[in-house]
Amino acid sequence: MSTSKKINSALISVFDKSGLAPIVQELHKNGVTLYSTGGTQTFIEELNIPVERVEDLTSYPSILGGRVKTLHPKVFGGILNRRDLKEDQDQIAEFEIPEIDLVIVDLYPFEATVASGADHAAIIEKIDIGGISLIRAAAKNYRDVVIIPSQGQYADFLEMLLTQEGTTTLGQRKDFARDAFNVSSHYDAQIFNYFNNNEKEIFKASIQESQVLRYGENPHQKGIFHGDLNAIFDKLHGKELSYNNLLDVDAAVNLMNEFKNDDPTFAILKHNNACGLATRSSLSKAYEDALAGDPVSAFGGILIANRAIDLATAEKVNDLFCEVIIAPGYADEALAVLISKKNRIILVQKEIQLPKRQFRTILNGVLEQDKDLIVEDKTHLEPKTTKLATAQEVEDMLFANKLVKHTKSNTIVLAKGKQLLASGTGQTSRVDALRQAIHKAQSFNFDLNGAVMASDAFFPFPDCVEIAKDAGITAVIQPGGSIKDELSIDYCNNNDLAMVFTGNRHFKH
Repeated sequence: MSTSKKINSALISVFDKSGLAPIVQELHKNGVTLYSTGGTQTFIEELNIPVERVEDLTSYPSILGGRVKTLHPKVFGGILNRRDLKEDQDQIAEFEIPEIDLVIVDLYPFEATVASGADHAAIIEKIDIGGISLIRAAAKNYRDVVIIPSQGQYADFLEMLLTQEGTTTLGQRKDFARDAFNVSSHYDAQIFNYFNNNEKEIFKASIQESQVLRYGENPHQKGIFHGDLNAIFDKLHGKELSYNNLLDVDAAVNLMNEFKNDDPTFAILKHNNACGLATRSSLSKAYEDALAGDPVSAFGGILIANRAIDLATAEKVNDLFCEVIIAPGYADEALAVLISKKNRIILVQKEIQLPKRQFRTILNGVLEQDKDLIVEDKTHLEPKTTKLATAQEVEDMLFANKLVKHTKSNTIVLAKGKQLLASGTGQTSRVDALRQAIHKAQSFNFDLNGAVMASDAFFPFPDCVEIAKDAGITAVIQPGGSIKDELSIDYCNNNDLAMVFTGNRHFKH
């Protein structure tokens, strides 16, 4: 038996009529009987194409303010009857139910209505009932029926109409059914999440946009990004972002969000951690001092600024091989310089609300948590030592503490004059993290006298403050919370160090 089927009748009922006219016209050319209702019926009539009213088929008008239009056995029987099952065919003949071979429908814009800030009553009215039922029914009976569940399928379907003389194959119908269940499941997920409002601990996420990447973390791994990068960035130049680029870009955007309203700030990241960061009176100087933090690791890194990049900054940046540059804008003459490197990716970051929840797959499930959105300021600092930090040390400690939050644990960050001197990242021992940071800072000839130290978690022993003192560090910021906090406090008091607690741990794993 042939799996190709000719479309003889169609039910069309859509909220948005965009792109529908060419399909309706082609169906009419192929002699397809059209059924419709409401605004779609009027739309088809205005094309001077005959259309049967669903109300005439069902002998029921649209009722309840349009809430009930197509929910009727004469509609769903026409869709769900199995053409190769005698019992079904006998019943539709008995009840005079016409077969429906094609359903074109879309859904009320629930997601867009929620995003618009509409009130609850308006949102509820955008929960589609008839449309979602038609989609599921037609998709279930894909062996006999074509379902076009959204405008996303219009182009492919129109091409089939033009090239296949109104017939479809079983494979094509199954593909449309797959798309239909994708549309319906996404729609239901959005409705559930609206009603749930994070009250019940249920993981239900649906993202429609996706982008196949060149590969995953390594060339032998497949990589896909699920999401809409165009909502966050305008790409001005360069190759496509890779899996590893995206991880670094995510880290860069979240880090720079901490400095969004600060003076000109520039950061350089590598493997999700900052290797350079500085805040200065000009962006050019901020870049210069960020690069000084680790000019070796900066090679092939991700660059991000909290200001539009000017020509002076671009000319300095252009001397460095970097994968990606991110900024809220670029002067025309700066962009002309930066695009001289063919593969360099140049992104304009748009104003957008970043998600406040994080997810990570582990074992056979998913971890979910609130993002670490606490940003400490002077009011969060609790002095713990006899010696109080100077105004400059306070500024530097807050600067370093922002960095700690976005650096892989265990971590220690050393800073002075709103410049990252070095950090120890991803160490199993906090002492090792500190020693790594000191060694790195000294290898780039930084003077640690008068520098500050930030830690992502408390010091269980005084060894870190002892090492810090010997290196020239004069002020320490940490969460506190160890049962042995007094050991570190006593050492600071006896050795002329200032220490403050924030009360907030900032692990990052």
